[in-house]
Amino acid sequence: MVTFYAACTLGLEAVLARELHALGCGEVRERRGACEFRGDLALGYAACLWLRSAIRVQQELARGTVRDKDDLYALADTVDWSRSITVKQTLAIDGAVKDSFANDTRYPVLVVKDAICDQFRRRSGVRPDVARDRPDLPIKLVLQGDQAILYRELGGAPLHKRGYREIQHKSPLNEATAAGLLLLTGWDRRSPLCDPMCGSATFLIEAAWLATDRAPGLGRSFAFEHWQDSDHNAWRRIYDEAEARATAGQDRLPELFGNDRHPGAIALAEQAIRAAGLSGHVALTRGDVADYVPPVPPALVVTNPPYGERLDADDDVLAASWRGLGRFLHGHCQGAVAYVLCGNPELTRHLGLRAAQKHPVRNGPIECRWLRYEVDAR
Repeated sequence: MVTFYAACTLGLEAVLARELHALGCGEVRERRGACEFRGDLALGYAACLWLRSAIRVQQELARGTVRDKDDLYALADTVDWSRSITVKQTLAIDGAVKDSFANDTRYPVLVVKDAICDQFRRRSGVRPDVARDRPDLPIKLVLQGDQAILYRELGGAPLHKRGYREIQHKSPLNEATAAGLLLLTGWDRRSPLCDPMCGSATFLIEAAWLATDRAPGLGRSFAFEHWQDSDHNAWRRIYDEAEARATAGQDRLPELFGNDRHPGAIALAEQAIRAAGLSGHVALTRGDVADYVPPVPPALVVTNPPYGERLDADDDVLAASWRGLGRFLHGHCQGAVAYVLCGNPELTRHLGLRAAQKHPVRNGPIECRWLRYEVDAR
């Protein structure tokens, strides 16, 4: 049994905790922007493969009191690093430091690197190289006050990088955040779902994978696959089961459709939909949201309209786009539930609706609300 740390977007901690319980985690503790949980290494592999709202999963290797560089060096040296990699592999260390003996991350990260390399030199006479780009062993040092924790990063690249979106839309929604917001809606995964301002189609793709029981980590690689102590048989069983579930779920796709006024966004959406293996399963149109007529009345609307922080649009343009969204909801979504992500509360009055619920969540650096609207027939 080891301790893991799974990070998520601020505001999605409860969603992540529910996902972990669904994976069979018996010990889950919510933290700010994260959850801690305990289990065997196979559970860590499954978490990387299956968690939709997590950004990363880390395994705790050592924890202790650290008051100076000698204490930190000694703590790092308590870990048997040869269990993770050989001298022919690479490592990289990232740090987060607050109120400690060090003023910034550079010095404590160097101390940890020296401790690891010195341990290899003592045992074999040679040391592994440091590689910032795609290291075999990504290490995280958290140093707060006089407490230090060393983790190894199971995923390598952040878990929100599913592999279907290479080029970013101007105002992208993180894939893990989009999935977490979808899970917050309580969508039944069968009813028609629409994003009338879909951008690069992140909500639509995540909804399709959720409905078909496709693990978000299928098709990508993870750092733990290269470690010396990896249980490759357990990983193969977990992966094969996920592939079988995705195959069995292919016939369960509900009607998914989206719209955006920007041709560049629609081009990116079409590219991402192809990369996600969903060609022909998500209907897209291009046009102003006020003029959009969905192919069938949606049961659920989810959208992330512009709210000014990143798009550099003037107030009149933003207000017009929100009024257009309001006209779409009133005109074509009677009886539906709509969830709208907003980072500027002044804009919501243009919808002509009163929010039934307001869930605080972070979208990158922006404090937002995930607003629930129940659209009644006029």
